[in-house]
Amino acid sequence: MKRRGILLLGAILLLLPLLLPNAFYYDLAVRMAINAVVVLGLNLLIGFAGQISLGHAGFYGIGAYASAILPTQFGWHPLAALAAGAVAAAALAALVAKPIFRLRGHYLAMATLGLGIVITIVLKNEAAYTGGPDGMTVPPLVLFGFELSGEKQWYWVFAANLMFSVWACSNLMDSPFGRALRALHGSEVASQGAGVDVARYKMAIFVFSAFFASIMGSLAAHYIGFVTPNVADFSHSIELVTMVVVGGMASVLGSVVGAVLLTALPQALATFEGWETVAFGVILVLFMVVLPRGLVPTLAARFARR
Repeated sequence: MKRRGILLLGAILLLLPLLLPNAFYYDLAVRMAINAVVVLGLNLLIGFAGQISLGHAGFYGIGAYASAILPTQFGWHPLAALAAGAVAAAALAALVAKPIFRLRGHYLAMATLGLGIVITIVLKNEAAYTGGPDGMTVPPLVLFGFELSGEKQWYWVFAANLMFSVWACSNLMDSPFGRALRALHGSEVASQGAGVDVARYKMAIFVFSAFFASIMGSLAAHYIGFVTPNVADFSHSIELVTMVVVGGMASVLGSVVGAVLLTALPQALATFEGWETVAFGVILVLFMVVLPRGLVPTLAARFARR
């Protein structure tokens, strides 16, 4: 089933440019792919390992601002800045993981929320480097002397990134590491009894998901060409968590479906002229009442029974 799903996703990504009529739809497809990769990493943490994070957009913001600040103010190559941002996000995640994951339930949620808020405040207050609340421009990404520009070129970059991420996450979850994460989600006490180093696995998946988010933040910043502290704020973190829940926790393909739906839905509701936020909330509530496990796991279970 997973293999067929990955092949279907690859076919869709290859054929989709034939159906996209203009730059607006290319841009929408690119933003879907960006969100999908970030949500994949977050789903590993929430859906598979059972650890909540309400500040994950902070790591996305670290990557975005690394690709803005280091090339423009320190003359770094964009790829070096991307790598530095990913390492910085991973290092921060490793630094805070041990004290944060000693907490449980809503205490853990509040701790991760606080981490995201701190990152946002730093990005807003360090105006000499970040431009403050107004943000700053991001230089173009140059690969082997070729400057990436335009929605069509970026589409293939993000499509390839998405395919690799789906393949990597699917294989990771089928590995001993992935089985340990699922055991951790089921019961930490039982996992410890079976020899799973709970603290180490929690830290590892938190660092891995932060690394994912930072890389996509960097690529998205180069694609858009401008970045503001809003990329790291609480509302963005909640959007990412909602995508995980709607698509289906502990589902790799569910992460992609959730990201696609919730990236496209605000555009579809734009005709409501001021009521789109209300309509968006109502749709999400109804969605979770009807499909509490998320779209992909619920439909997969129903088809399996048939």
